[in-house]
Amino acid sequence: MARARREYSEGGTDIDLTPMLDVVFILLIFFIVTAQFIKEPGVQILRPEVENKSQAKPLAILIAIDANSDIYIDKKKINPAEVGFTIKEMRLDNPRGEVVIQTDVNADASVMVDVMEAINKIDGDTVINISAKTTG
Repeated sequence: MARARREYSEGGTDIDLTPMLDVVFILLIFFIVTAQFIKEPGVQILRPEVENKSQAKPLAILIAIDANSDIYIDKKKINPAEVGFTIKEMRLDNPRGEVVIQTDVNADASVMVDVMEAINKIDGDTVINISAKTTG
């Protein structure tokens, strides 16, 4: 009883990884495109502490007012007279984004009120969120 031996050729045992790499790159591109990036104000803000736990969505329109009462939108210093125009431009790109104002503890409250009035002149239905540190 003789057993028949099979001869295996070396060329047929390779695994083609190209389709798997294609799928991996497509998934990577999908996650990069759909990721929600957290926006930073561009300046260091010392926010007041509160006991509020509600949070705004990460794709908000972020306005920062620093200790010198300078206004920053999208990491750029903005003239107070241009706030309304800048917000209107950002509304075209992000129509459903919430407006969040981060005001430094040492900033003038009148600057924050002026910014809020400028936003209300553009769209009176816009909800304006004030950012603060939560305690606890």
